[in-house]
Amino acid sequence: MIRVDDVCKHFGGLKAVDHVSLEIAEGSITGLIGPNGAGKTTLFNTIAGLYAPTSGHVYLDDEDITGLRPHQLFNKGLLRTFQIAHEFSRLSVVENLMMVPAGQSGENLINAWFRRQQVAREEEKIHQRAQEVIDFLNLGHVANEIAGNLSGGQKKLLELGRTMMVDAKVVFLDEVGAGVNRSLLREIGDAIIKLNQEKNYTFCMIEHDMDFIGRMCDPVICMAEGAVLAEGTADEVKNNEEVIEAYLGRGLKNKEAMA
Repeated sequence: MIRVDDVCKHFGGLKAVDHVSLEIAEGSITGLIGPNGAGKTTLFNTIAGLYAPTSGHVYLDDEDITGLRPHQLFNKGLLRTFQIAHEFSRLSVVENLMMVPAGQSGENLINAWFRRQQVAREEEKIHQRAQEVIDFLNLGHVANEIAGNLSGGQKKLLELGRTMMVDAKVVFLDEVGAGVNRSLLREIGDAIIKLNQEKNYTFCMIEHDMDFIGRMCDPVICMAEGAVLAEGTADEVKNNEEVIEAYLGRGLKNKEAMA
């Protein structure tokens, strides 16, 4: 689904991403781990179009998407969420979802004035889709709540829901578990697995919670100092000496700290 080919991203003399090559298989839930400053988010931002790579190429279904902007990638089905949720805080949950589909007729002033029935029919279809997403994510009890009033975990679910309002091919999740209590994190994990298994969503997620990674992801890729350090199952990566050294700097005798 995604192929990253020898990608570098430099900020002046800082090599934030340094000759990274990796693949994200269609239908997989791929984990991306690594210590702070490893280059994970910069790689995400480069793939998702927030940054243009200094060199190298990114492919989506063998199409070269290098340097395309986020709105162009959105139209191709590549979406990302952020560690800090970016909801429309003064709109309700259902209104947040209805904002997502691009090219709505009501966005055109002439249509809004002279084609009101067309606009109304389209809005009704989008509302129905939003309600389906709300039901899928078990957010019915907050459907009409102002999004700014939601808990951190509910906002993460809402961000996940926004990816369901379009035909997403691959979704990049940036620390979906950050600031989320354990019970709600399990709900988020269940929703991701369900989307993966029932709707064939492909996911790649940055996460520091190794229990969550172990439950969700195969394969797991570890980055350190801007480069790919190791790849394998969660257990293989967790027990890799180089990975332990990158996290702890003290070798295998302290690997229990990652358990």
